[in-house]
Amino acid sequence: MKPTIRDVARVAGVSTTTVSRVLNNRGYISKKTRTNVYTAINNLNYLPNDLARSLFHKKTNTIGLLVPNTSNAFFGELTFEIQGFCESLDYKIILCNTLNHIDKESKYLETLSRSQVDGLIMSTSNPHILHNCEQNLPIVTIDYYISKKIPLVSSDHYSGSLQAVELLLSKGCQHIIYVSTSTAIEQSSTLKRNAYEDGMKSQGKTSIIYEYSGYEEKCKVICKLFDENKKVDGIFCSDDITATAVITEAKKRGISIPNHLKVIGYNGTEVSQILCPGLTTVQQPIDLIAKTAVKSLLDVIDGKVNTNPTKFHLPMKIMEGNTT
Repeated sequence: MKPTIRDVARVAGVSTTTVSRVLNNRGYISKKTRTNVYTAINNLNYLPNDLARSLFHKKTNTIGLLVPNTSNAFFGELTFEIQGFCESLDYKIILCNTLNHIDKESKYLETLSRSQVDGLIMSTSNPHILHNCEQNLPIVTIDYYISKKIPLVSSDHYSGSLQAVELLLSKGCQHIIYVSTSTAIEQSSTLKRNAYEDGMKSQGKTSIIYEYSGYEEKCKVICKLFDENKKVDGIFCSDDITATAVITEAKKRGISIPNHLKVIGYNGTEVSQILCPGLTTVQQPIDLIAKTAVKSLLDVIDGKVNTNPTKFHLPMKIMEGNTT
């Protein structure tokens, strides 16, 4: 039979109230009594009731994490960083992988509410998600602005993308094309596109944009790009995987990189650096995004955020490799 707190009290020679005080670190407990209680716990292999303890403290030390797709290298690494940082603060996470489905988001939010999480970190492009959230649930969003009441943590996508365009221009590129997935988070995708168009316009260049959704369409769109633009000498991609596909197709066509074509990716994840070593990319500060999101959420949970929470737009940098 599973040992109870009464068993621990009996073996330690104290009351159940004293055991509870030791477990919850409340009030003065002598060193001898504390040692006796922990010895009894170890000998009995007693596991404290986390739910009961959380009800007492009105905290579960659990955070919900809702992301679009952990198979995406960026969100996979972001999840890893958030989980690691939470563990260092004695917090657990419940991971919800929505696969970009709004109905899944709604179901996961119900699950998280029932699980009594202390707060929620989420990355979503669903503007109506707040209707499905418990109104008093502390929330921090990543990349997508939902409400002035909710802190936003994001890379400075506009500045990072503008750096990419300016680098291509400084390398002498005259015909630069932007390639993007149409399924990306809308707000960050818009910032990247705006930066590309502004950078081109500032130099009197014409903007050319190709978009795709799905792997098969990506390959077709990239082929179409090369077929329709014989003079292309620079390509800026919305992510590193797309940049890798562009480089692969260029090599098939005998186009020399970076001599005749310069390519820049976006995100700078560890996975992309392994898949395409030497790729020039705009690197997002994933570890800093994770820590900022967690710290911001804990501030909200502790009531430290004012009525106009901070928007964190974190700086990005170019990792210049041998594709430019």
